[in-house]
Amino acid sequence: MRFLPTKADLDEALAAPVKNLLSGITVAIIALPLALAFGIGSGMGAEAGMTTAIIAGALAAIFGGSRLQVSGPTGAMTVVLVPIFKQFGPTGVLFVGLIAGLLLICIALLKLGEHVHRLPTSLIEGFTAGIAVIITLQQFAYLNGVTPAIFGLLVTTLILTGQHFLPRVPFAFILVIVATVAADISHLKLERIGELPSTIGKWDLSFLSQSGWLQLIPSAIAVTILAALESLLSAKVADRLRGGGERHDANRELFGQGIANIVVPFFGGVPATAALARTAVNVRAGATSKSSALIHSLVLAAVILLAAPLVSKIPLAALAGVLLATTVRMVKPKELIHTAKISWLDAIVMVATFVATIAVNLISGVIVGLVLALTLRKTKLGRLSRTYPVVDGAETLGD
Repeated sequence: MRFLPTKADLDEALAAPVKNLLSGITVAIIALPLALAFGIGSGMGAEAGMTTAIIAGALAAIFGGSRLQVSGPTGAMTVVLVPIFKQFGPTGVLFVGLIAGLLLICIALLKLGEHVHRLPTSLIEGFTAGIAVIITLQQFAYLNGVTPAIFGLLVTTLILTGQHFLPRVPFAFILVIVATVAADISHLKLERIGELPSTIGKWDLSFLSQSGWLQLIPSAIAVTILAALESLLSAKVADRLRGGGERHDANRELFGQGIANIVVPFFGGVPATAALARTAVNVRAGATSKSSALIHSLVLAAVILLAAPLVSKIPLAALAGVLLATTVRMVKPKELIHTAKISWLDAIVMVATFVATIAVNLISGVIVGLVLALTLRKTKLGRLSRTYPVVDGAETLGD
């Protein structure tokens, strides 16, 4: 079966060990604050975010169809999970991840991967902008009060400023450490991450007996679509950045994401997908094989085992600042204006998708944009962009 790892995959993973070791460590440094922030943002907690980055990162690399992909919790997925957590609690999030994993494997076995990511640029731009707004609004809970707000906004400003002048420096990681030390020295009254309680064992089996899982099917479909879309977009970004004829296997990539999402819930993790910005960092850091993503997972596991007490002291306002910086990088005004100028059809699709994503939910945003795109294209009254952009910055979906 071509979806399973082969000896050739193993031989490839063992090549260029130094390059992949360094790139794996680099990606882990970038991933650490994001995994913590996205875990907390989903409602499941920092431990869930780290668990997802470690386990999903490793499994998706082993079974996936891209040599350069890095997977874990992402901002776009966090937006989907928040309402699920509020309505159904941890059990709902875990079951949604499990069902989504099964659906992803079905899509892969049916060989639909090549068709999942053929969406108009205008839809993706509107969808991305909507996600950025939602993530921004979610951070207000952690910036409640003058001190947390100033603290978080200062972190955001310094990250954006630093990345503008020195884009290769992991400012998010550095500033989270600096913020934690500064908060301790100054004795600021800021809410911290606290102890990292495991989410393993939070399955409420009575949920199944009450047929509650049926209510999760729409949410699971939304997670599946988002995981497929973001993973294949990320894989295409990796191919373009690497060049040299690099080509991912779309169906195998979805199979790998499916395996990861089936396993992660049993360890208390949140649904995972490929991470655009982390994948881009991985490529630029010199990764040549899947071993880089595996090393990234091992480094994060070492942090949890050896430095959990230090992680628990990180102020939540600092992580909110990290996410705010992420949302600023997600939205590129020049690209929005360019997309709107392609045709009036693109402008309509982009705005409608943006509004529906914020006003209803992410899956509704995609459906509204897709239906509009298909309907307006048939009118033949204008030219509609056919595929989404592969941006060099690779922050499109809020990694």
